[in-house]
Amino acid sequence: MSKFLSDRLQTLKAYVPGEQPRVRNLIKLNTNESPFPPAPGVQEAVEKAAGSLQLYNDLAATELTGLLAETYGLQTDEIAVSNGSDEILAFAFQAFGGHGLIFPDITYGFYTVWADLYGLDKKIVPLTGDFSVDIRDYQGNDRCVVLANPNAPTGKALSVPELRQIVEANPDQVVIVDEAYVDFGAESALAFVPRYENVLVVRTFSKSRQMAGARLGFAMGSRQLIDDLNRVRYSFHPYNVNTLTQAAGAAALRQPQYFEKCLKETVETRQWTKARLEELGFLVLDSKANFLFAAPPGMTGEAYQQKLRERNVLVRRFDWPRIRDYLRITIGSKAQMEALLTATKEILA
Repeated sequence: MSKFLSDRLQTLKAYVPGEQPRVRNLIKLNTNESPFPPAPGVQEAVEKAAGSLQLYNDLAATELTGLLAETYGLQTDEIAVSNGSDEILAFAFQAFGGHGLIFPDITYGFYTVWADLYGLDKKIVPLTGDFSVDIRDYQGNDRCVVLANPNAPTGKALSVPELRQIVEANPDQVVIVDEAYVDFGAESALAFVPRYENVLVVRTFSKSRQMAGARLGFAMGSRQLIDDLNRVRYSFHPYNVNTLTQAAGAAALRQPQYFEKCLKETVETRQWTKARLEELGFLVLDSKANFLFAAPPGMTGEAYQQKLRERNVLVRRFDWPRIRDYLRITIGSKAQMEALLTATKEILA
């Protein structure tokens, strides 16, 4: 830390991303990336778009936004795109968090970081004993509600009726539903967008559309909410989604069959892995995401993570109270999960 850093930021605890080692032969199950390559046509679209890099990108992301509107049954002015869902969530915190925020204690770690970075008051509510969200904690409050659904790192999800109760109980506050993992089996709040002016649904291309490295996210909400987000965006970084990423995103949306195929394989592998881990004595939460949240038998989470690493398998652990003995295990290919299980059996033996 330099002596020049703002006094307000000297105590800021930055977000710690999952480890991204550039080492061969690692089985990388720690950052919830897809094990599948991008959809057919994505690489070709990027190569073609590269021919116009001397020009600024399309501010409105016209083609991409149009395809998103068509895919999700909305109008183009009900959608905003961004440089990853992290960026659009950061915009939303700035736009709607002025009266404070409320979110769970065990959830996406960036929520606390953004609140502290922007000097926003935050109310952090403990999950229940089984790591569920108690919807009563989020009804009738005076601050912006932020819920990851499915939640990360637990993988648990609220139903549409539960989400509706939260939305309807907070008509004067924005309810941000972070649906980074919703495609893997959870119920979506998307249908609320045309009906409720206070719902903002945020999604990403990183997980279910195999584009973590492209950095592409989007939000869906009322025209007024999207206008608010764009006001923040134009005050910060108008050209936030580059030409190559726009082309890649549009190409991915044109391959719905590939999208569904990859989802089906991921969900089947998740269920298979969960059953195998439970046979080995693990406590595994039900998951609607592309990862499992599991506690090993007879050892700490830290010991299990370290022993996996010694066998070239990476998983994610959060050294937080209540969950330090759980590991978040990304669902990779069937072969990768078989390797995880082989290593686990060696460790338990």
